Amino acid sequence: MRTFLEGSAIRAGQEIVAIARNGPRTTIKADGSPSTDADERAEELILADLAEAYPDIPVVAEEAASSGATVEAADRFFLVDPLDGTKEFLGHRDGYTVNIALVRQGVPIAGVVYAPAFKTGYSAVDGVAEKFLTDDDGAITQRFKIGVRAAPQSPVVLASIAHCTAETEDFIRDCGFQERRSIGSSLKFCLLAEGMADVYPRFGRTMEWDTAAGDAVLRAAGGCVHTLDGHLLTYGKRGQATDVDYANPHFIACGSHQDRYFREKLQASTAP
Repeated sequence: MRTFLEGSAIRAGQEIVAIARNGPRTTIKADGSPSTDADERAEELILADLAEAYPDIPVVAEEAASSGATVEAADRFFLVDPLDGTKEFLGHRDGYTVNIALVRQGVPIAGVVYAPAFKTGYSAVDGVAEKFLTDDDGAITQRFKIGVRAAPQSPVVLASIAHCTAETEDFIRDCGFQERRSIGSSLKFCLLAEGMADVYPRFGRTMEWDTAAGDAVLRAAGGCVHTLDGHLLTYGKRGQATDVDYANPHFIACGSHQDRYFREKLQASTAP
């Protein structure tokens, strides 16, 4: 499966880069977020690949879901974000990715995150996380295993470029982080997974297709993603009383199992 996921993500990424060269066409979805013909074309390619290789596994894909398509609940399903970081893409920044994940019983068990502008990808299958590099033609030139680092004395916190909230700023301040990095899309999970950073707090809206592939890579690398009440982030959330299908609650992703410390910091900072 690793080879398949990587190949599909790379092909989609190459299509995105080609569209970027010619100038993408942009539309605004019902929720006010932007979409481009690069999103649409990449999703078409990935869905065709999945339909051929895994015809019996349902797929929840961002563009289709945004258009009102529904998928019956299943123990296994794919989550696809064909272009995570559309604002990065439209802003001519390189931190956008292609995300494909396989979920089983609410857990992301395999996934790939590919950043075509960086020619860099991350994948997870069978509990093993790897980083790979590609050439101009999309061929993989290097591959190596990755893992999270032990919690350092001065942990590095990651924050979103386009979606950093006041709650996030409060958390960063209250935890006393001295070093901060900002990067777009699901690459934040991947930086945790390869030991380049330690904590990624997200106190803003995300959907499951935004996080599943990066979450799969991070878990395989030895990290974790917890909601603020201490539970592991789960997938396939439908019929939610307070939000739409496949919406995530706020969470904290950690490169090591130090998430309890940061949740306690959060609770202390929000106590009356």
